[in-house]
Amino acid sequence: MSLLKMTSQTTPTKYWNDSCELKGLDYALGNNCVGATTNPIIVKSVIENNLAIYEETIIEILKKNPTMTEDELTWYMIEKLAKDGAKKLEPIFNSKTGEGRISIQTNTKYCKSPDLLIEQALYFSTLAPNIQVKIPVTAAGVKAIEEVTYQGVSINATVCFTVPQAVAVAEAVERALAKRESEGKDNSEINPVCTIMIGRTDDYIKKVVNSQMALIDPEAMDWAGIACAKNYYRLFKERNYKTKLLTAAFRNLHHWTALVGGDLLATIPTPFQKRIDASNITIDSRIDEPVNESWLNQLKTLPEFVKAYEPDGMKVEEFDHYGAVIDTLTQFYQGYDELVIIMRKYILR
Repeated sequence: MSLLKMTSQTTPTKYWNDSCELKGLDYALGNNCVGATTNPIIVKSVIENNLAIYEETIIEILKKNPTMTEDELTWYMIEKLAKDGAKKLEPIFNSKTGEGRISIQTNTKYCKSPDLLIEQALYFSTLAPNIQVKIPVTAAGVKAIEEVTYQGVSINATVCFTVPQAVAVAEAVERALAKRESEGKDNSEINPVCTIMIGRTDDYIKKVVNSQMALIDPEAMDWAGIACAKNYYRLFKERNYKTKLLTAAFRNLHHWTALVGGDLLATIPTPFQKRIDASNITIDSRIDEPVNESWLNQLKTLPEFVKAYEPDGMKVEEFDHYGAVIDTLTQFYQGYDELVIIMRKYILR
């Protein structure tokens, strides 16, 4: 039995496939994955690596819609990949637990506009019954998350690296659910998650350390994201938040092993899934094991880590200016632009 399947059967920890690529999703489903996800970088990679599969669709849609713009074609394909993944996951979909959902990401260009995020999120929620909508944890995103949750949408908060961002999401969801409950609305099929991109938290802290020429144990920097994830998970349990933790952006094996045993999710790329299954690790519950005290104390000498780790480390209006947020939004912009370039070649043929 694969280690991932064993983990899902013996612990509360479940995982998603960190892609909408159908072959990889088949592999993951064979190991008891319970969801999947997309973003501009993922969609670009899937189309590039499977162009023989998608080229016919692209050409056919342009024949039917010869005036379609490159952006319209790009979003058509983003939606198609999400809907294809949703169909693949339908057999395991459970609207009460949230298992069997696929996330589709809102337009990165809307990250400053709650109204545009809300409009697109509501539309995306109609694409399939098991759609989960990704909204960035910017100041505008937090407002949008509250509103679309009130409208009954299951959100996946993304572009999130810190405890204060995750707490802001959880509190926004709680306000929306309380409002719905006061109006007699059913909340049982709303399954919110908040992604903490733990590997990108590590990346940013390493970038800060290098820029400041700080003396930090190199291994400590590989635990910054895990420290934040464990701290949010503690609050998730203490405060009985409905918004479940989803970890992402794995860089090393302990990004998986250090959080096993928690009632949480992890989104894992296919190559990393295979690395886990090929390893000789033992499946033990480590969610309650604290991060090495010496490493944590070293990390706490960095103001940027304190902002990420402490629940009140940042105010909502500061999220947009946090370095990891800027870096990741920049990469998502670039991923979308590169996807548009692929579509443009077909428009100009």
